[in-house]
Amino acid sequence: MRFRIGRPGSTPDRERAEERAYASGDAERPSAEAPLSEHEIHLIKSSAAAVAPVAAEMTVYFYAILFTRHPEVRPMFPSGMDAQRGRLLRALLHIVDVVDDPANLVRFCGHLGRDHRKFGTLAAHFPAVGACLLASLARYAGPAWTQDVADAWAKAYGVVSQVMIDAAEEDAAVRPAVWPATVVHRVPRGHGIAEVTVRPHLPYDYQAGQYVSLETPWWPKLWRYYSPANAPRADGTLTFHVRAVPGGSVSDALVHRAAVGDVVRLGPPMGDMVLDAAVHSDLLCVAGGTGLAPIRALVEEVARRGGRHQVDLFLGARTGAELYGVDDMLRMAQKYHWLTLRGAVSHEHIPGIRGSLPQVLAEYGPWYQHDVFLSGPAPMVESASETLTRHGTLPDRIHHDPFETPVLSAR
Repeated sequence: MRFRIGRPGSTPDRERAEERAYASGDAERPSAEAPLSEHEIHLIKSSAAAVAPVAAEMTVYFYAILFTRHPEVRPMFPSGMDAQRGRLLRALLHIVDVVDDPANLVRFCGHLGRDHRKFGTLAAHFPAVGACLLASLARYAGPAWTQDVADAWAKAYGVVSQVMIDAAEEDAAVRPAVWPATVVHRVPRGHGIAEVTVRPHLPYDYQAGQYVSLETPWWPKLWRYYSPANAPRADGTLTFHVRAVPGGSVSDALVHRAAVGDVVRLGPPMGDMVLDAAVHSDLLCVAGGTGLAPIRALVEEVARRGGRHQVDLFLGARTGAELYGVDDMLRMAQKYHWLTLRGAVSHEHIPGIRGSLPQVLAEYGPWYQHDVFLSGPAPMVESASETLTRHGTLPDRIHHDPFETPVLSAR
């Protein structure tokens, strides 16, 4: 594994000259093969903490110098960069968080590498990104930035970039980077929610519970994450539950503008919140709002496999009117003896269960002999996870999408 990035203090001209030398084979790329030591991990985490208060400002600077030094990459990005800067920041924070956990680091960076194929990312782009990233960190870390810190970040970036490159190359050998898909059905569900069904033009293999990035023709290069609300079907169609959120360009287009016959594009399926991750026969599924989509897909998958699991499903919302999808799930509970459904509201006095989902879970537990699948707004997922852990559920039996992937708040 060999990869090179620019060094702090080097000039743009020097970096470009070095890039040409590495590309021509006239210079040897420093190796990034050795794993990170405990000292290097400490340096990365401590310097990241120093940058944290100005991290948002740093990402603005990063893209400014990236586009100035390498204008050829600008067309790969959308005209509005706010969401993209936020995505970079979340990815960086997560990488720092798992830098001392090699298995999770490789898994996350592998996902990134495969997902970045849809942007047209090539191996040749990584040196430019690395040089600009280190320059940005050096500028905003202040006195915390030393040569040892720079070397640790350079080594970490080499590892991360190579994992991404390898994953992208392996992925390119077996499937496309994007899948065009035609809208074949669209049903408004009220409260700014629509069910949008698409049929990919090429076979699209995914597992129930995974999430998918989607690009519309009205906002090119703006990709947003949504979870299919169904297990794989014989006709290959996928149904998404989309809520139009304030200021949400993509979600608003899908809810209010998309029509049968429109063509969108899908990125590769991602996420590990799948039924195969379960070890227990009893499952606890918890959904808040349109977080019901992947949970509904998982319930369908249990049915497809013959109902070999007992499923306790909790749906939560602020009010009864916002208790999305409850009628559909009630019909499924009547059909499948292994599915038990409970709904809870937190801000309205109506017949039934009252309270937040974490409160209700604590009341109806314990759940330590269950695999748990959580989906909904990140604060709800985090609070429910903490509640379940306090009451004996092992953390590795609690499954949810990564917090840095805003599936449900995507705009």
